[in-house]
Amino acid sequence: MSTRDPHENSVPSSLATALRTATGGRWAHVRDAIRSIEPERFGPPDEELSREDYRAYTSAQLVELAKEPYARDGLLPGQGGTGDLGASVTAFEMLGHADLSLWVKAGVQFGLYAGAIANLGTQRHFDEHLPSMLDLSVPGCFAMSETGHGSDVQHLLTTATYDGATDELVIHTPSVLGRKDYIGNAARDARMAAVFAQLVTDDGGHGVHCVLVPIRDARGRAMPGVTIGDCGGKAGLPGVDNGRLTFDHVRVPRTNLLNRYGDIDEHGVYSSPIDNAGRRFFTMLGTLVRGRISVAGGAGAATRTALAIATRYAEHRRQFEAPGSGQEIAILDYRVHQRKLLPAIAISYALLFAQNALVAEMHDVQSSPGPVDEQAQRQLEARAAAIKVASTAHATSSIQMCREACGGAGYLSDSRLPSLKADTDVFTTFEGDNTVLLQLVAKGLLTAYQESFGDLQTLGKIRFGARVFADAVLERTSTRGLVQRIIASAPSRDSDGVEASRGRQLELFLDREKHLLEGVAMRLQRASRADDQLATFNDAQDHLIGAARAHVDRIVLEAFVAGIEATTDPEAKRVLDLLCDLYALSVIETNRGWYLEHERLTPSHSKQVIARVNELCGELRPLAHDIVGGFGLPDSWLGSALLDPFPVA
Repeated sequence: MSTRDPHENSVPSSLATALRTATGGRWAHVRDAIRSIEPERFGPPDEELSREDYRAYTSAQLVELAKEPYARDGLLPGQGGTGDLGASVTAFEMLGHADLSLWVKAGVQFGLYAGAIANLGTQRHFDEHLPSMLDLSVPGCFAMSETGHGSDVQHLLTTATYDGATDELVIHTPSVLGRKDYIGNAARDARMAAVFAQLVTDDGGHGVHCVLVPIRDARGRAMPGVTIGDCGGKAGLPGVDNGRLTFDHVRVPRTNLLNRYGDIDEHGVYSSPIDNAGRRFFTMLGTLVRGRISVAGGAGAATRTALAIATRYAEHRRQFEAPGSGQEIAILDYRVHQRKLLPAIAISYALLFAQNALVAEMHDVQSSPGPVDEQAQRQLEARAAAIKVASTAHATSSIQMCREACGGAGYLSDSRLPSLKADTDVFTTFEGDNTVLLQLVAKGLLTAYQESFGDLQTLGKIRFGARVFADAVLERTSTRGLVQRIIASAPSRDSDGVEASRGRQLELFLDREKHLLEGVAMRLQRASRADDQLATFNDAQDHLIGAARAHVDRIVLEAFVAGIEATTDPEAKRVLDLLCDLYALSVIETNRGWYLEHERLTPSHSKQVIARVNELCGELRPLAHDIVGGFGLPDSWLGSALLDPFPVA
């Protein structure tokens, strides 16, 4: 952290305050409460620590964090919580502005480990295990990933075999490929593991289920049959004790099976409320979607921190004189530097609105009484995957860009940019590898097509079915009334300057997504009749990913548009309109090749897009300080030595 006085905060302008209000979302009061906490309570250490000292420091901070109400907010009333799930996720998102090691460790304890019990267990598990989870008397970990299986969870190798003679489950690692790997909290602190394993009874296998397995005793010694390893040093997150777990016929009571979706009675008979094994598996994983949503939030928070630091630095860092002026120019006055930072800031605003909408959707779906609405749950999972991909990819590219934008100063530890870069680098591959998640998003969009048009034979019918399907998908997944009203007001495609029209922007995003969905639907329809379906599907993967990316771009733009619509402050609304234009046109500029190839833009309009991006950067440059101020991050939270002008001798 910076050596400056941690309580010395710059006073935000009225515009910054209005932007902060506009982006606060349903749980703005939680954001404000977190901002009021002294930064040293949950910030990174002021000095470099050894790996073990950093882990101890992070564990001590986790104890402090447990005193706050936000972990309890993440549990329903029947589980000993308040049921304010959105408050819990928002609070931990804000923690992403502070120390990301603590953010991850808290996410493991209060998110993943607690989430496994709360979402996959029943009342006996809530009563026995959630109180000790909350007060940290039993630290836990989430043991899903294996050395040989990360994204392919359905084929994990670890087994949980029922032994009727003792009424126990026997947890076993059959080979090194089945070793639980990269498990946060495992190397140092966890005493209990939520272990995902293939459940086996006398009548056969029943797929992956979760079992609570003690891995350490009260004195911290490994339990019999449990081997605990340390993953050692990592590129970032030095305060997180990632470890490896191997089980050699470890016995636990049958009742340690988290049995909401599958149970074994005292006679060894398996039963489940969901007969289909595949549907049961995806339902179980779907309940754990909150972790993926939290990763998107943490990535967004870290990115906004980096952008605020780099923009503040660019305001006072000067280089080269303007001819005849005798004064050096602030690097933010250079168009090339504006093009680095300002579009990335616009994307961050877009993603912040999208994250707010996602958290609200999650809260409404998971806190509603009664049975889970399966369609709503599936839509939530798809949107969570999409926003997670967008937020983490943006973090990886933008934080690196911020480091470079600050030159050598950005390479110094006290700039804070190197740690932000190192700590977030893993976000693109944990809680779902981004490439796999993009395929998940696209396959989810195609499910309705496969069900409705699987028997179409002729190319003409396939094209018709693809169009109907694409229209149905867009109807179901968009902010339809608002979007259609704005599109209806758009000028014709032949008008000059249409790329500055919000309706035309939305139309271009929708058109690209629809066309790509139609194309991939037709290709996969042909694949269903091919001799080598895997090869045909493999050939279509680039189209599948392209369709998913277009979908992500569109839902983020729609969230931005809806957020602006709800903004009441006129000046904030004006600036958000400019930022939304910059976001939309930056995406169109990135995909100009596609739009030109498919004649959605003329060469003249394509050039207009470039020119308008430049104009928007120029219009937003004088407001840059207030715009990053709208992220609502006090200087003490930014914790960087790059915020103030260099002292003059």
